[in-house]
Amino acid sequence: MGDEVELRTAWSAIAATTGRAGEVLDDLIARHRQPHRRYHGLRHVVWVLRHVRELEAAMPECRDDHTYDAKAVTAAAFFHDAVYDATRADNEERSAVLAEHHLASIGWDRARIAVVASLVRETATHISDGAASDPAELPAPSATQRHVLLDADLAVLGSDPAAYAAYATGVRVEYGQLTDDVWRSGRASVLRRLLDRPSLYGTAPAREWWEARARANLTAELAALAPNA
Repeated sequence: MGDEVELRTAWSAIAATTGRAGEVLDDLIARHRQPHRRYHGLRHVVWVLRHVRELEAAMPECRDDHTYDAKAVTAAAFFHDAVYDATRADNEERSAVLAEHHLASIGWDRARIAVVASLVRETATHISDGAASDPAELPAPSATQRHVLLDADLAVLGSDPAAYAAYATGVRVEYGQLTDDVWRSGRASVLRRLLDRPSLYGTAPAREWWEARARANLTAELAALAPNA
């Protein structure tokens, strides 16, 4: 199954594929095909969605907890990198606003939209702080929803070394406007912050599947970024 077909199939589970909902999906696909994207493209969304489904299948709370909204998590996976410009620091906020606009335009209720937007905003730091969706005290995502999306987005860190290297190379290309020295310094700072976390993942399955390999990958990349490496 091609990436676009897989995305259209996933979208059909949460919204129509015709009319205004079809237009929204077409816009998302076009955004993820923008030429400046090397890692954050269609394939990234496909894999985030796959990992979301894997985690949901492995976690009884996703089936048993009535507060877990699989459609909202799926929508957040579609929108979390919808706006992506490596020269800006507000991509997640702009992606969340886009999600609010698009989902309202296809008739999603305000409470569910707030959950999606909150999930998208949390991908800015990949730290679930449990903040309310907005000042109007709309529903916030459950802890399980947050952890599933964030872990799925970071699953690439725990991939095999070749896949991790392709990810790291793709991100470097996306930040091609930076000099090598600036890139190494900034990237090393990101890697150290990740490695300093007690755990990279919030769900038990993700920790079991990806934690050890992710730490090994991050440590190896950090070493390779050293000036004399």
